[in-house]
Amino acid sequence: MHHLLQVWSGWVTHWGYWGIILLMAMESSIFPVPSEIVIPPAAFLAAQGQLSFTGVIMAGTVGSYLGAAITYWVALLVGRPLILKFGRYFFVSPEKLGRAEVWLNRYEAGGVFFARLLPVIRHLISIPAGVLRMSFVTFSLMTIAGSAIWCAILAYIGRAAYRAEPNLLADPEAMVRFAKSQGHWIFLLVLGFAALYFLVLRFSRRQAT
Repeated sequence: MHHLLQVWSGWVTHWGYWGIILLMAMESSIFPVPSEIVIPPAAFLAAQGQLSFTGVIMAGTVGSYLGAAITYWVALLVGRPLILKFGRYFFVSPEKLGRAEVWLNRYEAGGVFFARLLPVIRHLISIPAGVLRMSFVTFSLMTIAGSAIWCAILAYIGRAAYRAEPNLLADPEAMVRFAKSQGHWIFLLVLGFAALYFLVLRFSRRQAT
């Protein structure tokens, strides 16, 4: 994993926006690429003037959407039985898929949005969305919105890390640890979005009845 982190970090450093798009597309599919090793280092480069801060967020969002969209269509075309049979070879266990399906059934379109802000379920939510044939337009809108917010959060963390410890770019594992150490702020933000969503969902259901 240490070697992979160095390789992935090098893609961001040397390939710029294209490296961000490729890695975030992988992160949004079944490949275990941590977004914490993609966006924060890119934000480092933006802080140094080598990339645009806005461009980093946009490239991350585009990559996330591409990976999620491809996974959605593969899941829709392949179906649940084959995913259950072969998913374990791609780190998609029946238990993980089951949790993602329950999440999507419970929270509907908002489930896709919030899944983009949560670890583990973030890269799995596209599979049940495809299996359950969720509206692709709705799926796309929720994925783009959630991905943009997640990338903006990580970019902000990366810029803060650059100001605090400018040498972190040379140590990908330390970068991941720094990003995860800021998890309480991410949790509070997600909690705020969730509270707002549940209020809207409850109000709309009352109106429907």
